[in-house]
Formats: sequence, structure tokens, C-alpha cells
Amino acid sequence: MSTSSADLPVTEQVLHRVDEQGISWITLNRPDVKNAISPDQRDHVIGLLAEASTDIGIRGVVLGHTGDAFCTGADLRARREPAPRPDDAPDRTVGEVAKLIREGAQRLVAAVMDCEKPVLGAISGTAAGIGAHIAFACDLVIAADDVRFIEVFARRGLVPDGGGAYLLPRTIGLQRTKELMFFGDDLPAAEAAALGLVNRAVPRDQFEATVQEWAARLATAPTRALALTKSLVNRSLDSDRVTAFAEEATAQELNMGTVDANEGVKAFVERRPAAYRGW
Repeated sequence: MSTSSADLPVTEQVLHRVDEQGISWITLNRPDVKNAISPDQRDHVIGLLAEASTDIGIRGVVLGHTGDAFCTGADLRARREPAPRPDDAPDRTVGEVAKLIREGAQRLVAAVMDCEKPVLGAISGTAAGIGAHIAFACDLVIAADDVRFIEVFARRGLVPDGGGAYLLPRTIGLQRTKELMFFGDDLPAAEAAALGLVNRAVPRDQFEATVQEWAARLATAPTRALALTKSLVNRSLDSDRVTAFAEEATAQELNMGTVDANEGVKAFVERRPAAYRGW
């Protein structure tokens, strides 16, 4: 009798390793359900991203998957035991759906966006629903060129969640976002790259090498400078000019206290490559 991935411990549903370069590899591993994400998986990924933020030895994160799908949405069959309620209470009370979204899809996407280390999405299979939004929340995205991204919500009579209505308009504008969300058409990786939703759409035979190359570049980058840069860029579209300029000045002040900033300046003066440590 075959074992469902839902019966595996969460550490097997989400594979994790930190390599010798300091890259945290987080891999969704439920290919039998096309990596539809369960609450346990979601919480584990959020925890691993939080660990990456606080571990000074980690220089970057690669978020990937096994199987032919990156993530096809939330696993609606994987439910947690509900909290006790009075016998005469309704099955669903006002506010419960909003709480579920806040603590579920939104918290996961926010964890990707708020991670202090750069997050590279490695997408070699379908990304649909919340799976697409997780990918678009990554700082950098490499996709195999035969991959499809799907705003599948309208096909199911649902409103997009996981911050999609926040993420997409800021990248591709209102009209294109509405087209994708109203019709739920498949978006080929090459078109997603042309729109700016992913960085590279590469031939499948070059996918692994490209991911490894970009991960290696993140591993040798000035990690704290990237964290401050990520924060500035993510906040820029929600800030007025005065606030953005003030935050930029503060980031500069903080960064100049790092070992890497001093190493970068010293290396420039000495006309040699900089050796960044990540702090």
C-alpha cells in the first residue's frame, strides 16, 4: 500500500539543507499532490525563512520543489482539527475566513518578502494560485521556459489570496493584472519574464546550472547590504519621496557599520576583488 505525502513528517514534506556556501535550500516535496501546500508545510516554510533571517551564516535562500509542479495552490484536503465550539454554534462564524487567510496564505507570502536574506525562486513546474504568488513574492525568480503560471482563482469562483492583488499591479499594472485574474489563462514563463514577473525563463537543460550560478553569486554578496536594499525596494512603491529618502539615508548609515561595507571600500582602493563575509 502506497504512502501519501500527507502521512510523512513535515521534515520530509519540506526538504531542507544549508550548503557549504551558506545557501538555505527549501524544497517543497509533495509531488503526488503537485505540491499543493498544507498548513503544516506552510508553517514549516515560514519557520525556515525566519531561521534564515536570524542565522548570520546563511547568505541566501533557494525556494524550489520536487516533481512537475512548484505549487498548485492550497491543499484543501489537508485540514487541521478545528477548535472546540458550542453545539449550537454555526459551522463558520463571521471573521473566520479572514483570519484563515491572514494566518495562512498572507503570512507565507509575507515571510518570503520579509526574509532578511535574498530569496531565489527556482520554478521548474506549474505555479498556480498561491503557488504563483509565492513565486512572485521571491526577490529573484528563475523559471524553466516551459513552465506556466496560473491565476487560477476565477476558475474556481474565488477571490485571489496570498497578496496577489497587491503584488501583480505593482509589477505589470492594473489592466494586465485584471486580464490574468479575470480569465485565469495560463501565463507562459517567457511572457512572465517579458512582463517582469520572473527574472529569467531558461531552457530546461540550463535550469539547474542557472539556479546554482545565481545561488553562488548570492553566497558571495554583501548580505547585509542586500537585506537593506531589499527592504528599501519592497517599501518604495508604498512610500512618499520624503519617507523613501529618509529610509535610504538610514540604511546607508546602518550599512556603513558592517564589515562588508568597509571591505568593499578597501578592496576598491586596493584594486582587488572584495571578499564579503555576510556581516
